[in-house]
Amino acid sequence: MKPLTLVTVVFSASVLFAQPAAETTIRRIDPALDKVLSPEAKVEKLAGGFGFVEGPVWNRKGGFLVFSDIPGNAIMTWSPSGGASVFRARIFEGEHPDGASVGTNGLTLDKNFHIVAAEQGNRRVSRIEQDGAMTILAERYQGKRLNSPNDLVIKKNGDIYFTDPPFGLMGPRQSLADAAKNPLRELPFSGVFRITAPGTFDLMTKDIALPNGLAFSPDEKKLYIANSADKTWSVYDVAKDGTLANGRIFYDAGKETGPGVPDGMKVDTKGNVWATGPGGILVISPQGTLLGSIQFPEVPANCAWGDADGKTLYVTARTGLYRIKTNIVGIRP
Repeated sequence: MKPLTLVTVVFSASVLFAQPAAETTIRRIDPALDKVLSPEAKVEKLAGGFGFVEGPVWNRKGGFLVFSDIPGNAIMTWSPSGGASVFRARIFEGEHPDGASVGTNGLTLDKNFHIVAAEQGNRRVSRIEQDGAMTILAERYQGKRLNSPNDLVIKKNGDIYFTDPPFGLMGPRQSLADAAKNPLRELPFSGVFRITAPGTFDLMTKDIALPNGLAFSPDEKKLYIANSADKTWSVYDVAKDGTLANGRIFYDAGKETGPGVPDGMKVDTKGNVWATGPGGILVISPQGTLLGSIQFPEVPANCAWGDADGKTLYVTARTGLYRIKTNIVGIRP
């Protein structure tokens, strides 16, 4: 989708153009990390001053990044020539306290480059059409409102998979326990759902306590799901009909002491998982071996591959947007 289909407003962030980021540490655990990330790789800060940024996705057709500012209640864009700007404001139009997580979270693109969004405040999954209209794709399961869709990924056949923890039901100073008891909550579980290309809506699993980020393996035969309730990532086999089976722990970061929990992630073309979690972004081999990690000045929440060659990893980390060049091509929608 072209950024000019909606009015674009310049965002007065504290940093608009790339500059070196301080306090960046690359931890090398396995020599195999050098194949995907050079020892000389540097993190750049592209923009800052946001509320809490998430959901980055690179638009290959337009050559720009799209991402969410959740408490800012806006979808943002960033381009090398124009810096950061507002793509769509007031995602959630109701009343809410300052700092509430009411905006979009995870974003992706369908085959027509339309933005597909996990809307936390509106508690739905939607698609932004070429003319700017919003099409609701999922809002209720068996008559009950969703919790607050968090992250999503689209298979090559057009099926949308998304996670639905209750994070969006938390107030600015509330806990998950508060969200669990929120009278607005209608579903007693946090599920992983699928919206098929023909439009059916199914529950895939409710076995993960707090499902967050998710990503397919390159052949789409496995689905990785982050569990924010602990420091683990699960992996499921994806059957030919798209259902999930044989869920098991893919990686346990219980020994990691850095800040952060399993959150957003992406996969490169060799099957390595680049997962935001304790201590930064963890690079995990397809076999579940930790190759190393990248520590940022702020705690990362999500990441996405971008640029023309697909080798730049863009990272949303709390109030800032960052990037780092890699040696591997990442999977992009």
